[in-house]
Amino acid sequence: MKKSYSIYFKDKKFIISFLTGVFLLGISIFIQYFAINYATRIASEPVTDIILSNTRVYDVDLIFVYGAIFMGFVMLFIGVVRPRYFPFALKSIAVFVVIRSFFIILTHVSPYYPHVAISTVYFGKYLNNIFTGNDLFFSGHTGLPFLMALMFWDDKTLRYVFLSFSIIFAVVVLLGHLHYSIDVAAAFFITYTIFHICKFIFKKDWKLFYATL
Repeated sequence: MKKSYSIYFKDKKFIISFLTGVFLLGISIFIQYFAINYATRIASEPVTDIILSNTRVYDVDLIFVYGAIFMGFVMLFIGVVRPRYFPFALKSIAVFVVIRSFFIILTHVSPYYPHVAISTVYFGKYLNNIFTGNDLFFSGHTGLPFLMALMFWDDKTLRYVFLSFSIIFAVVVLLGHLHYSIDVAAAFFITYTIFHICKFIFKKDWKLFYATL
């Protein structure tokens, strides 16, 4: 690992690519903040759902919040161990967030009622406005780990780790009535497309990323 850092963080091109990824991720979160607030402000009434209408609400807020935080640490740990993953991963996540934000502002349906309430104590006032709200379509909890699974598809261990995260979160958000069924189902298809868009846009970063698998 020490050798990797001595190689890559002395390479100006790598540093620029890494910092670009960090910058794009920051911009994407900024965009998401306004998208969520806009969709929450003008949300319409909730609608029926073939799955949610036939299941009761389960208290899944701890898994929903801490599971996502744990997955974030797993992603960060992998990047710290293998810094070559950072440029492509950061840029791809940024594109994922921006595209999801675009869908959020197109869809203004309120969450299904009843649904589990995610306590604001987990995030605080400002972080709560960034990560929670009327951001239904499509499910980020389902899509982001699936995006990571696609990146690590040739690494069976990491592929199954992130696929497990994706499936678990898909079940969790449905049990908590936090997303409609279409939000979860569509996440897999849209994320797959996002992944291939990123491979095309960030060819050099993907080549560097894939070379380590």
